[in-house]
Amino acid sequence: MIEWLKNTPAQPVARLLLAHGAGAPMDSDFMNAMAEGLCERNIDVWRFEFPYMAERRRTGKKRPPDRQPVLLECWQTAIDEAQGERPLLIGGKSMGGRMASLASQAPAVTGLVCLGYPFHSPGKPEKTRLEPLQNLTVPALVVQGTRDPLGRKEEVADYDLPPALDWLWLEDGDHDFKPRVKSGYRQIDHWQSSIDEVGRWIHTIVGEKE
Repeated sequence: MIEWLKNTPAQPVARLLLAHGAGAPMDSDFMNAMAEGLCERNIDVWRFEFPYMAERRRTGKKRPPDRQPVLLECWQTAIDEAQGERPLLIGGKSMGGRMASLASQAPAVTGLVCLGYPFHSPGKPEKTRLEPLQNLTVPALVVQGTRDPLGRKEEVADYDLPPALDWLWLEDGDHDFKPRVKSGYRQIDHWQSSIDEVGRWIHTIVGEKE
């Protein structure tokens, strides 16, 4: 059974399952902001934790992420439990979004949202992770900082990715969408832009006016 953290509006148009990244839990500041902001846009946001993070919450001891088969099994369980009357979309931050892209071929899934996709390992731009996005069978939105060290805008421009992918590029944002002070942008504004675009995009995908 999944232990859910839910942000449910009075009249949801869709349900979004949102998974955390490798190092932060489902109730990090970033995840809280995304879930609360999207809930205000009538999206039912359900968050969960992978087994290694749930264990860290119980014991207080850090451990590395589970191996991919365990993460994908967790995703499938989440999808099975969360199906309902409304369209179901899945996504997540960094690793959570990458695993969601691999799980998105489940018949119940109607869309994918990746918040800071890890296009390659830190410092290893030659080891790309493009295949999950190349093999998508559902509409997808990628929100990415232009100077994300796991996939900068100029790097991604050279990748062989489907033209149907939708994008939101956050100017000067890093992997957590944080810009440098000298850029004139603020992280909180980039977070808000992400919420606004994800909300608009989901309403469009499910055929509802925002």
